[in-house]
Amino acid sequence: MSTGQERSEWPLFEVFVRGKRGLNHVHVGSLHAPDARMAVHSARNLYTRRNEGVSVWVVPSSEITASSPDERDPMFAPNVDKVYRHPTFYPIPDDVPHI
Repeated sequence: MSTGQERSEWPLFEVFVRGKRGLNHVHVGSLHAPDARMAVHSARNLYTRRNEGVSVWVVPSSEITASSPDERDPMFAPNVDKVYRHPTFYPIPDDVPHI
């Protein structure tokens, strides 16, 4: 197979597989491929050898935007400054259960 590119120049893809018993796709690894179509085929061969997957997603790593671990505290800290999320600004009727 000649693509005009060396393998070391192929883009990196992140691979997500949905298992037979799962409802969500789980990140299982990464691979280099010349294009998305080849990435899907390679991902199927690499990550579903034992027939455990029903769906494969590949995403170019360069297209993923993520939060930084350094921003963990401000990003995921409890929202104590958002008091409007607490049911303290309106009366709760007595006949409304489980609130």
